[in-house]
Amino acid sequence: MILNRRQCISGAAALGASICTGANAEDSNESAGVSDTKNNSTAAGSSGPVIHVKRRTVVRVLGTHVTLQEEIRRRAEKELGIRLEFSPGGSAEVLHRASTHPESFDLYEQWSNSIRVLWQANAIQSIDVNRIRYWDEINALTKTGRLTPTAKMGAGDAPNTILYVQPNGKLGTQQSENVSFLPYVHNVDSFGYDPTVVPKGVPYETESWAWLLDEKWAGKVAIVNEPTIGLFDLALALQAKGLMKFGDIGKLTRRELDDMFSILVKYRRDGHFRGVWSSVPASVQLMKRGESVIESMFSPAVYELNANGIPCIYASPKEGYRAWHGVMCLSSATTGVVKDAAYEYMNWWLSGWPGAFIARQGYYISNPERSREELTDAEWEYWYLGKPAATDLLGTSGKRVVAKGRVRDGGSYTKRFSNIAVWNTVMNTYEYSLRRWNEFLSA
Repeated sequence: MILNRRQCISGAAALGASICTGANAEDSNESAGVSDTKNNSTAAGSSGPVIHVKRRTVVRVLGTHVTLQEEIRRRAEKELGIRLEFSPGGSAEVLHRASTHPESFDLYEQWSNSIRVLWQANAIQSIDVNRIRYWDEINALTKTGRLTPTAKMGAGDAPNTILYVQPNGKLGTQQSENVSFLPYVHNVDSFGYDPTVVPKGVPYETESWAWLLDEKWAGKVAIVNEPTIGLFDLALALQAKGLMKFGDIGKLTRRELDDMFSILVKYRRDGHFRGVWSSVPASVQLMKRGESVIESMFSPAVYELNANGIPCIYASPKEGYRAWHGVMCLSSATTGVVKDAAYEYMNWWLSGWPGAFIARQGYYISNPERSREELTDAEWEYWYLGKPAATDLLGTSGKRVVAKGRVRDGGSYTKRFSNIAVWNTVMNTYEYSLRRWNEFLSA
């Protein structure tokens, strides 16, 4: 059946697609991502026009459940006229796939600790800041490593140290017009705990990473299964408990790793850890079922638990947070119209609505003022300014996640990012740490 002109126009891609007639405009293009035009013959023995079909450009996005959410995909497809294929997975899993098979994705979304691995593997290409519509709006955190001049920089891979492509092709702090990633979602992480079991602490004063190794919670502790993340949670815990002292917690030596894991393996064998988790939903279930009362946690998990009537506090450790910066990277294999579409998707992420959407899960965006227009005054004051919620606040699921009068754990955006202990980091001892981490898991 030949589609009419109106049907065709509604299915045309926003990124330069021509008006067409014919077969289903919802069909995806070839796996390489290039828009394709084909001749469709009419039925045998009949005569008719040659039909040209312009298919919607497909952008394949590899990443984690943190940003690869269905509501985001649907909204972006509607506004951009492209087709998005999301492939979420565990952080270690998707990093391995991206670094070894760049042809399998067009955009990669994860955390800044991915960058060194991906760049050294030639799995990603540089991003031209002149094609990033809101680049000048991106705040100082990404570009300088500090949200304010007096904030703690934090050990490890602060985002500005791995952002800019240097003249020699390496990554560094000298500003240039080519960057390794699009700065967008970011946050500070710590651990969540059930205040009905674990006595409520005082933010920045008594709450401590040492609680993860407190014998009182033996068998009820869970850790994120990611060596460039969970490793630092445990290093901070060991140091806070006085069991180890590191020279530079962002650059652990082989000797320090050996000493660290000799202690942690004993904890593991003694049954201290209930388990490890690889996704936000898994971390929620551990606490929801009562299997853990304290665990490494990401912000959305805390709000999901509270939305379901399960009390959970996101700790503000006196030693400082473990910080992370989301990265959106362009595959080294992506070219042509798919590359153009990928740039449009990157620009869309900084256009306002996406930043407001993820704010309701506790995350921040690199150009928050543009998202402010998409948030109510009560939402902006709670999520960014650290003020008491003027009303009940809803999360992205439509459930109440914040009760009226509650103050965000850790306070304002500025206060939280002024207390960074370490950034998610891929160290020079990364390969060795992977081995020790796997030995810890199997102990």
